[in-house]
Amino acid sequence: MNKIILEIRAGAGGDEAAIFAGDLARMYQKYAEKIGWKFSVLDYNQTSLEGYKTLIAEIEGLNAYELLKQESGVHRVQRIPKTEKSGRVHTSTASVAILPVVEPQEIQINQGDLEVSFFRSSGPGGQNVNKVETAVRLVHKPTGIIVSSQAGRSQHANREQAMGILRAKLYEQKQIEEQLKTGASRKEQIGTADRSEKIRTYNFPDDRITDHRIGKKFHGIEKVLDGSLDKIIAAFKEQKQ
Repeated sequence: MNKIILEIRAGAGGDEAAIFAGDLARMYQKYAEKIGWKFSVLDYNQTSLEGYKTLIAEIEGLNAYELLKQESGVHRVQRIPKTEKSGRVHTSTASVAILPVVEPQEIQINQGDLEVSFFRSSGPGGQNVNKVETAVRLVHKPTGIIVSSQAGRSQHANREQAMGILRAKLYEQKQIEEQLKTGASRKEQIGTADRSEKIRTYNFPDDRITDHRIGKKFHGIEKVLDGSLDKIIAAFKEQKQ
């Protein structure tokens, strides 16, 4: 699968969690740029110039799903926030989901199941940057899933993108249901099921990243956050073999 939806959400830790969500978004964007993949932001809720409550992007490139699926889960950061006066280390989290983009024929969506609304896209701090309501929000009534897209130029473009996100989420839900039915092993569920699982800790004071699933430690946090994910991806490939 060469096309994926990347969804990053700030978790526990207030402003610092939003800044960490922004760090993760830039990490994946820089990794994508380094290997020649296309990275397009579809939707975002920006808290400041550096932070995001949520960011949703589409990544397109050879084997994108295969290489990034192990990024799904809760990422935890331990560091002294810029906003911290007394130099205490804080722990914050952000969750990442990697969803394969599926073709319309794979997941049929009944238009009658959708509630569609339009709004103006917003910039940092929530101010409206568009005079026209081009951003689109979709509510899928049977499941309660809500998706939106605001980075496209027109209502039509945003609706198409929102439908793509919704299809990816419905596909993921279907996969989880099937895995639960067949009692699939935890290994097969990596990349889907338990989003609440803490998968990785970024410890700044010790300059150490620990991946809790494969029990490996990596050094050079700044380099990794600058898009050097190769070592981590290679470690998962090795584990698989």
